Amino acid sequence: MRSLLFVPADGGRKLDKAMASGADAVIIDLEDSISADGKAAARLSAADFLRDAAKAGQRPRLLVRVNGFATGLTDADLDAVVPARPDFIMLPKADGGAAVAHADAKLTAREAIAGLPEGEIKIVALATETAAALFLAGTYAGASARLAGLTWGAEDLSADLGAETNRDPQGRFLDPYRLARTLCLAGAAAAQIPAIDTIAADFRNMALLRRETEEARRDGFTGKMAIHPAQVPVINEVFTPTADAVAKARAIIAAFDANPGKGAVAIEGVMYDRPHLERARQLLARAAAAGIT
Repeated sequence: MRSLLFVPADGGRKLDKAMASGADAVIIDLEDSISADGKAAARLSAADFLRDAAKAGQRPRLLVRVNGFATGLTDADLDAVVPARPDFIMLPKADGGAAVAHADAKLTAREAIAGLPEGEIKIVALATETAAALFLAGTYAGASARLAGLTWGAEDLSADLGAETNRDPQGRFLDPYRLARTLCLAGAAAAQIPAIDTIAADFRNMALLRRETEEARRDGFTGKMAIHPAQVPVINEVFTPTADAVAKARAIIAAFDANPGKGAVAIEGVMYDRPHLERARQLLARAAAAGIT
């Protein structure tokens, strides 16, 4: 998934616009964007929307961000949305692999009650929203077969740290949040799942969005979250491999296929070793996911 667009569960027409935005996934939010008084109604809206969306022949993947365990609202959220069959649950304020295993157990029980195949609903975890979670970023490997992605956030973390801001005057993340970003990336790699970059909150600043998205792709993230439909085209463009990149990856793979016993090959005077081969395979996988053959 290159682009994942947040929309409040009570967003009404915003939900319909999100579905038509071109995003690879839509995150239906029951957490931060919904007031305490609106939670119950938002759950019903989310479930109704999921049921209607399931009728569409082609649609983005659908995630529901539930409320975190500490709120005491997670069970009610899952009771409402699991029967409507979202593709994923987004687990906020996840404290490591144990939190994902806990969510897995809750989903397993509710899938059984709803008559759904066990393991159908996957999990994307928000892994860096508390200071404690930073120390647990390496614990996701093997936590659950449902775990399909790891992402990070800076807003809740800055509140937990007591920080005045999380960005410098140029819009770049400050050191504590760059650490959180790195730990998310490393934790996802250790767990062999995709790493998804956080939002660019200033949705009118397209230059900042492009810079962050290009840096995320460069460093190993496979997608980025968005909070406005206008951000989706930029994210999709940056995370879609170019024709030149695809051609180069194919050339590297072909060179190794022609020399299976070698640890390095030369193409037009440039040496490529086995890590280059792995990166080439990953790029072609991303290209295939984006519909490039």
